[in-house]
Amino acid sequence: MTDQPHAHHATRDPHPAPGPHPAPGPHPALGPESDPGTGPGAGSAPDSRPGSDSASGADSPDYSAVVERALGALDLDTKARLLSGQDMWSLPAVPAIGLRSLVMSDGPIGVRGRLWSAEDPSVALPSPTALAATWDPELARRAGRLLAQEARRKGVHVLLAPTVNLHRSPLGGRHFECYAEDPLLTGMIGAGYVRGVQEGGVGTTVKHFVGNDAETDRFTVDNRIAPRPLRELYLAAFEHIVTHARPWGVMTAYNQVNGTTMTEHHHLVTEVLRGEWGFDGCNVSDWTAARHTVRALRGGLDVAMPGPRTVFGAPLAAAVRAGLLAETEVDAAVRRVLVLAARTGALDGVPPAVAPADVPQGIDGRAVAREVARRAVVLLRNEPPGQAPEEDAAPVLPLDAAALRRVAVIGAAARDARVLGGGSATVFPAQIVSPLAGLRAALPDGVEVAFATGADPRTRVPHARDGFTLSARYLAADGRLLAEHQQFDGRVQALGTLPDGVTRQNLHAVELTGSFTPRTSGTHTLAVAGSGRLRLTLGGTVLFDGEGAGQEGADPFEALLNPAERRIGADLTEGEELPLTLRFVPQSLGLGEGADALTFVLGHSEPQLDGDAEIEEAVRAAAGADVAIVVVATTEEVESEGFDRTDLRLPGRQDELVARVAAANPRTVVVVNSGSPVELPWRDEVPALLLSWFPGQEAGSALADVLLGAHEPGGRLPTTWPARLADAPVTTVTPTDGTLHYTEGPFIGYRAWQHTTTAPAYPFGHGLGYTDWEYECLDTTPDSVRVRLHNAGARAGREVVQIYLAPTGDTSAEPERPARWLVGFATVEAGPGESTETEIPLPARAFEVWSEPDGGWRRIPGTYTVEAGRSSADLRLAAQITAE
Repeated sequence: MTDQPHAHHATRDPHPAPGPHPAPGPHPALGPESDPGTGPGAGSAPDSRPGSDSASGADSPDYSAVVERALGALDLDTKARLLSGQDMWSLPAVPAIGLRSLVMSDGPIGVRGRLWSAEDPSVALPSPTALAATWDPELARRAGRLLAQEARRKGVHVLLAPTVNLHRSPLGGRHFECYAEDPLLTGMIGAGYVRGVQEGGVGTTVKHFVGNDAETDRFTVDNRIAPRPLRELYLAAFEHIVTHARPWGVMTAYNQVNGTTMTEHHHLVTEVLRGEWGFDGCNVSDWTAARHTVRALRGGLDVAMPGPRTVFGAPLAAAVRAGLLAETEVDAAVRRVLVLAARTGALDGVPPAVAPADVPQGIDGRAVAREVARRAVVLLRNEPPGQAPEEDAAPVLPLDAAALRRVAVIGAAARDARVLGGGSATVFPAQIVSPLAGLRAALPDGVEVAFATGADPRTRVPHARDGFTLSARYLAADGRLLAEHQQFDGRVQALGTLPDGVTRQNLHAVELTGSFTPRTSGTHTLAVAGSGRLRLTLGGTVLFDGEGAGQEGADPFEALLNPAERRIGADLTEGEELPLTLRFVPQSLGLGEGADALTFVLGHSEPQLDGDAEIEEAVRAAAGADVAIVVVATTEEVESEGFDRTDLRLPGRQDELVARVAAANPRTVVVVNSGSPVELPWRDEVPALLLSWFPGQEAGSALADVLLGAHEPGGRLPTTWPARLADAPVTTVTPTDGTLHYTEGPFIGYRAWQHTTTAPAYPFGHGLGYTDWEYECLDTTPDSVRVRLHNAGARAGREVVQIYLAPTGDTSAEPERPARWLVGFATVEAGPGESTETEIPLPARAFEVWSEPDGGWRRIPGTYTVEAGRSSADLRLAAQITAE
């Protein structure tokens, strides 16, 4: 650390502000050339024989000796095989050296394991945006420990998570799977997550290194990012996690950065990640991202996934024999794979990085999922009901359950909750608590809970669930039962591994069989989807017998997960149990060699009114209720992996629904169930507005906790929410001629909003609670800030104290910087009338910028204002500080 800032005492601000993925394209072939200016040995880390790391603050055993012995026992072909997946999710075992197969699995909200299917259910935590909304790295650490427990249960050594790309634009399709628009918040939450997972003895691969901030043309796009924003924003979160949490792995992205694909990026991987930051872990490609044997190894890639057909393996051994690579270069990558195996307990002869006795045990997955979900809820608005008499001027929330007689719950997502994002973040939980079910369970007996769909935004029929009892039966051509398991819903899926006893060769058909008991009489809609022959029988009647409609989408991963559907109407009677069988004969069982894949779907929706009648029904239900709770949501068709969004509007007629319900009942509470920002044109017309994000399997229980006041809504916005897409500073996510220029430089998120004259709907860091906080004083030391707060309300509460740094005086001669930027934060708790203090480190990096001419960090001396407050736009205390 260089010169420290001079300390000053704070004064109160007299004017506080107002309140994996298979890529298309040809098989990657062995490249004939090596990178210019490189030779044998290029691409290895400065110390290619890592011996220790820090999983939880303590050094792990020195693995050098056993790694060298194991390496010496391997021939070239075996070494090359170890750097290539043997199938969709694992590396090969080498029994001769005591090496077991290393198994990887996608996250980040749950652990799928080898079987990506309902056969092996997973705990489903809230989305990463929800986790970041807690602003609590220790809670992220606890979530990581739970995921490590899940991984061990499923035989997984390495979790393919967390995703720490930034919210550059609200249109980013995978926005929900990333944490925040700010690199410090992203880095701190990500570091907590990594610590927690690795304290459980399971590796992480921090992804997608780097610049994978949008989905359009993600396999090929060249993201042109100037050195300063690349360092200060997009690399900064990775740097924080590497230096503070020591991850055992990193996943390199599909995209190019400044003309070089990330799986071949020698400068960013070898010189920056390994050299400057000291990363000693394993570099795994995103699935099929590695496309060139020589350039990938020279670029610093260790493992090419998935297998068995990759640029490594046999092509790598051939490159060495042809003199294009030296075997010592292969050895450097194999060492890192062996160290990863040792750390995770997959290599005999050495203890794992975390002793079995130190691995957390017995973590209650449902409890953690519920806590994260309720701590993530962001209360955006909480006002008294419109035209309320003076004696009823209290805010609408929390609801007084004892005073309620009739509650209207409205919205398709209230009954069929969207609890997680689409794509590789998908897992199959054993159960889901919807908002409707959670409220019914939490409200006292005698409170009537009326439900109305209002406006269903879905363009696809939802998976069959309520009223269905289902199992999947895997059958050979002669009718023999190969495997059978219970189904959570009507989606039968396996990706990477088929169930035990089932192979591509012996599987002929799968039958989804069981019964269905309708909850209502009328014309129900059933849907079938899958690439193959489908035959649906209900109550002894064949309703469909024909070919599926094929697959939708240019991305083969998305096409597999979202096959086009065929719809069938059926007139059914309430309460009449009917036997059901959907037989599926697939056209094929893979996305390529070693990638077993199977998906087909049974969908169901109950009898529906037309759109106008549905809204009228919801309005009537709201008008006769003490409170109306409306849940609005995005769908997988507009927010998922594999594509970017085209607008920020809520799909369907949900905006109209909210406006109509709010006009009918002044006590209307709206819950927004989305993973990323949406436009809320009616936001000033409702007294209470909350964000639940994608809240995980305990969605309804957590929401009831917050609405009824058992717990505070603890969340704060991890990204700015614009009022309109047109107001957002960065909206370009589509490349031009294969290139996407990050022309905004270091100004994204709140950093960019500060340079506009338009205010967002809700600023970065915003979030209300159920009590009032007074910020009493702020003191600075050379390397920290101390803030004292007082809970002036009538109930206990939690506050997120945010610290920002703002340059003052004449800054015209300096590099252009934001008006202020986040430099630290902490959560505090206090009872009514109590005061509390928190001390927050003030990092030296906060005063530095990346100097493009010099290629290094440069400290900017001068006078700064240290500001403490509730959001980037609500700052309560300020102090001057001088940096030299």
